[in-house]
Amino acid sequence: MEQMKRRLIDWTRIASLPALLAASVSATAQDEATPAAAAEEEVVVIGVRGRLEQAGNLKDAIVRTEEISAGTLDSTRSVNLTEAMQDKPGVIVSNECSMCGYKRIQLNGLKAEHTSIMIDGLPAHTILSGFYAVDAIATTGVERIEIARGAGASLTAPEAIGGVVNVVTFESLENGFDIDLGTGEDGFQQIGLLGTLASESGDLRATFIGQFDERKQFDADGNGVSENPLLDNGVATARISWDATNSDNLNFRLSHVHQEMFGGPMLGDQTPSISAAIASESLGEAAQLFIGDDVRNRYIGNAWETTEWVDTERLETSASWLRELSNDWNVSLSASASSHVQNSFYEGFDYDADDDMLYLDARFNYSLNDNHHLTFGTDSRTEKMRSRSKAGELVNNDGDPTTNYVSDSFNYDVLGLYLQDTWTVSDSVEVQMALRADQVEADFVDPTKPGVEIDRSIVSPRLDMSYSHNDEWTSRFSVGRGYRAPLSFFETDHGILDAGVGFDIDINELERSLSTSYSLAHEGNAIISSFSITNTNVENLSALDETEDGVPLLTQLSGDASVLAVDLAVGYQIADNFLVNFTASKFNHDDAFKSSFGVATMEEQANLNFDWDPEGWEVYASLSGVGSRNLLAYGYEGYNDAALTIPKSTNAPSFYWVDLRVARDLGDRTTFYVGANNLFDNTQAGDEDSPLMFDADGGYDVAYIYGLLRGREVYAGFMHSF
Repeated sequence: MEQMKRRLIDWTRIASLPALLAASVSATAQDEATPAAAAEEEVVVIGVRGRLEQAGNLKDAIVRTEEISAGTLDSTRSVNLTEAMQDKPGVIVSNECSMCGYKRIQLNGLKAEHTSIMIDGLPAHTILSGFYAVDAIATTGVERIEIARGAGASLTAPEAIGGVVNVVTFESLENGFDIDLGTGEDGFQQIGLLGTLASESGDLRATFIGQFDERKQFDADGNGVSENPLLDNGVATARISWDATNSDNLNFRLSHVHQEMFGGPMLGDQTPSISAAIASESLGEAAQLFIGDDVRNRYIGNAWETTEWVDTERLETSASWLRELSNDWNVSLSASASSHVQNSFYEGFDYDADDDMLYLDARFNYSLNDNHHLTFGTDSRTEKMRSRSKAGELVNNDGDPTTNYVSDSFNYDVLGLYLQDTWTVSDSVEVQMALRADQVEADFVDPTKPGVEIDRSIVSPRLDMSYSHNDEWTSRFSVGRGYRAPLSFFETDHGILDAGVGFDIDINELERSLSTSYSLAHEGNAIISSFSITNTNVENLSALDETEDGVPLLTQLSGDASVLAVDLAVGYQIADNFLVNFTASKFNHDDAFKSSFGVATMEEQANLNFDWDPEGWEVYASLSGVGSRNLLAYGYEGYNDAALTIPKSTNAPSFYWVDLRVARDLGDRTTFYVGANNLFDNTQAGDEDSPLMFDADGGYDVAYIYGLLRGREVYAGFMHSF
């Protein structure tokens, strides 16, 4: 029992870091009952970085709040980042398009654009990759996922108003090779490969990761148009860590990502291939898209009219040098870069884009005395995006092209200085004070928009306090300011699809946030729990509107918008091998905030799961649900038919689903597993209503989404370690 208790409360080691908020029971406790998680706890990365981390001399690489371990990823059979993030307190995984199926991560009820995604503590993702590459972030080779909620949660990503998600890749001191093979319904295929190498001394360590996963289209209502797209991902990653001397550590990471998505007409039914669907544009527009122009009936339009295809190539690289100057001083120099190339086709609108990002950081850590630890430095981030479209070309009176589509192309530059003091006031009180100063420039390079749209100097303070009431109860308070520059039409609900009338951008201010939170954590013998409440107010929130001529307009709200997020997590160790977790979250958006969403966001969600580990077995079961919503609050005016005579319901019902996995150890190195996602096959299109609609202007839309869009997925597979 004592060993199980130690696993249950393992997150308290993390809580000793400065400014840690209450740990998530759901994200940590369930994996403590798995042999995989217990085995990983025994692996301690030694060397320069490991020694400094253990000594507390590397402050705020990322302020850690909740943590999802590799054991949890195995238990839930999470293939990618969005699957791993589901059901976590304070987290919403939103599906914002029934055709292309892209999913995004929202923290504390804010928009997905307010979440910054990092890899190994460094920024890796750009504006575009936040839409079409999140489902391609593989879980193979992931040691843990850190979730830091709240503005200014990390010195590394001050523009993250909602918070930061940091994906930490695996590092081992042993030579080994792991393989994970899975297959299931609807064309589900997964291959996960993890190889590790280490020198005899342990000074040189290498990790190689490969993951390939695929799912076919899914059409629950049988109308010939998919509610979930074909999704094909491939990821290859190499990471090297070298302790060059007793005082120097070098890290290098290189990753290549390819993702192809195709949604709309069912392959093999409505069209023979992706290329044929795109080529059918030559047929022009059909008289009707569906029989009777009703989205509930069979699709009879031409394939291109509902085709959404996105092909993405990403190259990510990062390097860092950590130097221990003395017992009190260390410095780290870091750089990360990414190249994101997208080729796509949105219902007749071709869209190609290149999005490149470069991040540089020089950071110093200085232990002033036993009570004060200073972190200070400078960083810069540069992002350049260029888009092209033949369909988006402007033409002269003769119909000849005069300029290419450049409306959302931009240059984005940030130069920052930061200072942080971690003050240990007493054994029970810890205070962390941080201050950033940034120079921010955002320039939409469209020649019709001369000048720089945003040129601001901005100061962002943050204060975190931790108070231990006793051995079991801890309170944490945080307040901080953040900012973000709105940069792309992809922030809106398919503004890109209205290309027939063009686009316009009216952005000239930074979004500015003030976030305040309080959390209370309890750690008992068999029960650990946490409660948190966060209020965030945002000025100049971006939103989609239109001009007097009906042209889609990316603009900003004139007043403030706010959201209140409340969440609870409870974990109960019923027996040494039986763990139960419960989480619940509620998000209260004001009317201004609701008006900025492209689709109706979740307002209430809950999860109950248990992890049972009888000898040689693991049984994991999860029940999740989302509450009902009033869609009118989000501006929904949708109809089933083009004549606008059959309105969609504006009351979205509650929804639930059940996931189940059973694993059996076959010796020390092999595990066989079977499971089912959405066991009872609950889907919006199959049980309730199609996610397709015609809007109030008679336009075809794909954003009537409130429930699950993919049905039951039964799978089986095995894992083997060599």
